[in-house]
Amino acid sequence: MSSTQILLPRWLMPIAPREVLTGHALVIKQDRIAAILPAADAIARYPDAERIDLPEHALLPGLVNLHTHSAMTLLRGYADDLALMDWLNDHIWPAEGAHVSDEFVFDGTQLAIAEMIRGGTTCANDGYFHHGAVARAALASGFRMMVGCSILEFPTPYAADADQYIRRALDCIDEFTGESLIGFTLAPHAPYSVSDDTFRRVITLADELGVSIHCHIHETQDEIDDSLRQHGVRPLERLARLGVLDSPLIAAHMVHATDAEIALLAARGVHVAHNPASNLKLASGFARITDQLAAGINVGIGTDGAASNNKLDLFAELRLAALLAKGQSGNPTALPAWQALEMATINGAKALGWDDRIGSLAVGKQADVIAVDLSALGTQPAYDPVSHLVYAADRNQVSHVWIAGVAQLVNGELTRFKSAQLVANARRWQARIAPR
Repeated sequence: MSSTQILLPRWLMPIAPREVLTGHALVIKQDRIAAILPAADAIARYPDAERIDLPEHALLPGLVNLHTHSAMTLLRGYADDLALMDWLNDHIWPAEGAHVSDEFVFDGTQLAIAEMIRGGTTCANDGYFHHGAVARAALASGFRMMVGCSILEFPTPYAADADQYIRRALDCIDEFTGESLIGFTLAPHAPYSVSDDTFRRVITLADELGVSIHCHIHETQDEIDDSLRQHGVRPLERLARLGVLDSPLIAAHMVHATDAEIALLAARGVHVAHNPASNLKLASGFARITDQLAAGINVGIGTDGAASNNKLDLFAELRLAALLAKGQSGNPTALPAWQALEMATINGAKALGWDDRIGSLAVGKQADVIAVDLSALGTQPAYDPVSHLVYAADRNQVSHVWIAGVAQLVNGELTRFKSAQLVANARRWQARIAPR
C-alpha cells in the first residue's frame, strides 16, 4: 500500500480559513498533509498514490475534545440525576476509591478512545489518575492525547497527598517525553479541592516544564458560595491572586462568570472548555459562551466524562452549544455553525498549544482528518454542509478517521480495536462495580 493517499471529498473544509472547497483533494503523505489542490492536479501529481473516493462526504479536521475524563466510561450510568457534590461525594469518589487502578484506567481509556474515534474525535484533553495508563492506552490506540495529571489534597488509592500526586505526575512526564502523540498538563482538580500552597507549586512546575494548567473552575454556584465563606473571594479572584491566571490555563466549565470575570479571562488569555451537556445534566447552569466569545476568549468544546454526560459525542455537543447560545442570548445569530465548528477544532487545538500541528487542514500539519457522509436521509437536501455538520448530522455519519496519517476508521469500522473485546472488558468491570 502506498504511503501517500489522495482523499477526494465532495466538500473540503480547512476551517482556517472559513471556506468550503469543492472539486479539491487532500493529499496525505506519511503523517502529514502534503497538499490541498484541485482533484485533477492531485491525481496527476501523485499517480502512484492510493485514491480514496468520498463522493458525498465533507472532509474536515479531526475534532478536539477539550475536557474529558476518559477512564470514567467504566462508570457510565453508575450515578445519574444528582447534583454535582452529591454525585461526587456520595457516589463517584467512593466508587473510584474502591475500583480505580492502572488496569481500570487503561481499559476505560481505550473504551473512550474507541468511542471518540468512532464519532470523529481525534484528540482529547484528559484529566484523571494513573496518568501512565492513560498515555499507554493512547499510544496503543494511535490516539492524540493531552494527559492531565490530576492533583488533589485528599488521599485516593493513587496517591496519599498533593506531594505524591505531583511526584507521580513528574515521573509520568519524564517517562513519556518525546512521544509525538502525547502531551501533558498539570491538572489541579478544582479550587475547592486544592490548597493555596499546592496551586503555587503547580504554577512553578508548569512554568519550569512548559506545560499548561487544566482545572475545573466556577462549575457550580455552590463552589462560589463556599469560596466566599472560606476565602472571602470568588474562586477566580483567589486563583488570580495566586498567579494561576498568569500561566497557560484551560478553565473547564466556567459556568458562573460575571462581566468583570469575563474581562479578566480575556485579558489574561485564559482558554475555556465549554461542556454544555454535562452542565445541563448536573444542573450546573448556563455558561455565558456568547459573551465569552465576544470578549475574545478562546472557547473550545468538551464532553466531560461519560459518568456525567453520558456520552463522548462532540457532534451532539456542537449542536447543543449552538442552540443553547441562541436560546440564552435571545439572539438567533449567536454562535453560528462556522463558529461552533471552530470551537470543536482550531479553538481546542489553540487551547492545547497544538494549533501549529492540528485543528485545521493545512499543508505541513499533522494529518488528523475526518470524513462525514452527508448522503443519509437526515442530511438531505444538502444546501449547506457546514450547517448540516452542526445542526443535522450525527456521529454515526463519520465514515473515515485518520490520526497522524493512520486510518483509524474506514467505512465506519474501527481498524485498531476489536469491539467485542472492548464490550467484554466493560462488562467485566460492571460485574465488579455494580453492587452498591
